[in-house]
Amino acid sequence: MASEKGGPLAVRAKRSLGQNFLVDRNIARRIVAALGAPNEGPVLEIGPGQGALTSILAETASRPILALEKDRELARLVKERYPQAGVVIGDGLSFAWEGLAGLPGIRLIGNLPYNVASPMLWEIVHRASGWNKAVFMVQYEVGRRIVAVPGNGEYGALSVWLQAFSTPRLLFKVPPQVFRPIPKIDSAVLSFVPRPPGERPRHPETLSRILATCFQKRRKQLKSILKMWMTESLPEEMSARGIPVTARPEDLSVSEFIWLGERIFGSSPLDLIPKI
Repeated sequence: MASEKGGPLAVRAKRSLGQNFLVDRNIARRIVAALGAPNEGPVLEIGPGQGALTSILAETASRPILALEKDRELARLVKERYPQAGVVIGDGLSFAWEGLAGLPGIRLIGNLPYNVASPMLWEIVHRASGWNKAVFMVQYEVGRRIVAVPGNGEYGALSVWLQAFSTPRLLFKVPPQVFRPIPKIDSAVLSFVPRPPGERPRHPETLSRILATCFQKRRKQLKSILKMWMTESLPEEMSARGIPVTARPEDLSVSEFIWLGERIFGSSPLDLIPKI
């Protein structure tokens, strides 16, 4: 079922898996080039699909190539086409990202399915360690949310969470015509560089909880959202940090959310981290 060497694999896209295959090699080359350092450390491709990025990686890099693919048929064909790649059949949503610590300096790349990109990125940034850089393609609207800043209407829980663990940058926009089947939306390619360990949240569970609490009522003021936790001293402590109780969630910076989460929920961390 495979086509000529370097071309797309002859496999139909599965709607159930949110598959839209990249078929433009120029775009594929730009994505791989954005990852940089082609011969430094291993690279893990998430969702190789028909091999658009895999083929470029195989051409330009001498480093080890790993691939994580949920679709068994595609995983088999990618392995047949690129025997130098170590292919793992698995779901990025349930993958043991902590295991990347055993591959220091690893770089991540992938065209993430639109329907799972946000929760998958949520998992990767806070559970994986030791990675050097990541380049992912996501829905353009999601990309804008990821890099949004305080005061912007697109700024939300996903923005804060990903920026707390990494520094994301929107690199370029990708039109729908370069995919098969052609989606109805634009895409965006983003890069992510992990924050140093000392800058990452010490208690991710408290950050997750404050984000869920605040952005479920994003139009309300903090004094209303946090009413049940508003002790006599909290308004003064918030004011000392430049956080007025009349502020709304979209006004707070990443560091302010980290502090507020630890201040309110630090004494009773949750066992589970909810996804936004």
